[in-house]
Amino acid sequence: MNKYLYPFCFFLVSVSVTAQEKTLKLSLKEAINYALENSYNAKAAKNDISSAKEKVWETTTIGLPQIDGKIDYQNALKRQFPGVDFDQDGIIDFNARHSANAGLTLRQLIFDGSYLVGLQASKTFLKISEQAKEKTELLTREAVINAYGNVLVTENSIKILEGNIKILQKNYNDAKKIYENGLNEEEDVEQLEITLGNLKSQLNSVIRMKAIGYQMLNLALGNPINTKLILTDSLDSLAVNNINLNLVSTDFNHSNHIDFKIAENDRESKRLLMRLEQSKALPTLSAFVNYNYIANSETFTFFDNSQQWINTSVLGVSLNVPIFSSLGRIAKTTQAKIALETADLRLEETKQRLALQAEKSKSDYQSSIDNYNTAKRNVALAERIEKKQRIKFFEGISTSFDLLQAQNQLYTQQQNYIQSMLSVIAKKAALENALNLPIK
Repeated sequence: MNKYLYPFCFFLVSVSVTAQEKTLKLSLKEAINYALENSYNAKAAKNDISSAKEKVWETTTIGLPQIDGKIDYQNALKRQFPGVDFDQDGIIDFNARHSANAGLTLRQLIFDGSYLVGLQASKTFLKISEQAKEKTELLTREAVINAYGNVLVTENSIKILEGNIKILQKNYNDAKKIYENGLNEEEDVEQLEITLGNLKSQLNSVIRMKAIGYQMLNLALGNPINTKLILTDSLDSLAVNNINLNLVSTDFNHSNHIDFKIAENDRESKRLLMRLEQSKALPTLSAFVNYNYIANSETFTFFDNSQQWINTSVLGVSLNVPIFSSLGRIAKTTQAKIALETADLRLEETKQRLALQAEKSKSDYQSSIDNYNTAKRNVALAERIEKKQRIKFFEGISTSFDLLQAQNQLYTQQQNYIQSMLSVIAKKAALENALNLPIK
């Protein structure tokens, strides 16, 4: 049997390892769509909507018929009327040792102002949950774009640093040989060695940042942080594809913005709270029907066919009229009115803030495009300058200090170029959120 068991166990282990090493290949668009379905915040937002729908139904049921069943049993350990017989034709004995009561009660709310307001409030709460989901989706999109872009930045930084190290290592080796032949100074070699050491240290730091970047992207996607990812988009292509000057001229409509809608709903909730306090001054009316079976016996015979049960039924109506609350209701209503006035102020503030945010995001996006174009030109110029200084240095007509300056300028411009590409991508995402553009 072992010859069949071992291969089977090996198969199970292989399947387990394969499952643990799941790899996802994602473009930026695919990553966004994936996060909208699987991120922790997206799932929580969906749960909030489901909970809000149940809350609406819970509130609705308050105004629907309510039926309760009740069974009581009593054993008179000490009789209320000892030695007295209240037997009435053997049907009911009010002094019996055992008594049982089984009944049903139907209740129906006829009018309650608080219920009507509460029903409206529960629907508003559902709308708030749905809008919160929309806001979560916009924030998720921006978070994934930033995390995806940061990973690409680290990968590009690694490639650039590795290329610079390769060139500098050759320069260092060549300079060392020249020094050994007595054709240059030791300081020139030491200067290159310092620069080479700094680049290697930066490379190790960026490699560590890359691992953290992938974990942060996995967190934004809703994956275990060590899930293996392969990003199919490049930083260059994303930067180019995210340049869209038409966005800068897009008109802003605050009434369509999700933050304004949320503020409107907050204002509506304050209005309903005021209505709720006002409704507490109204009377409430309800009705009920009660149907009971009563039985008494000297011994426990309630399950015998011979046991007699007497049925009773009651129909009732209850009217509750608030008369005087020592002005407590007025104080609560006044507080609710003040809260509504504050919500109106916040609504206007939100309108102005969103308009300012849209203008600032347009300006930031325009600046990021300008910086990208400038950085792209500068890195090409810095590469040519560094190459010329390198040739001059090895020809002996330039100092190591001049070469160092050219190298540092190149490294700075390379990082500026990478960061400018990320800025274009991130600022466009921020502008799309500021304009409340829908997720495509």
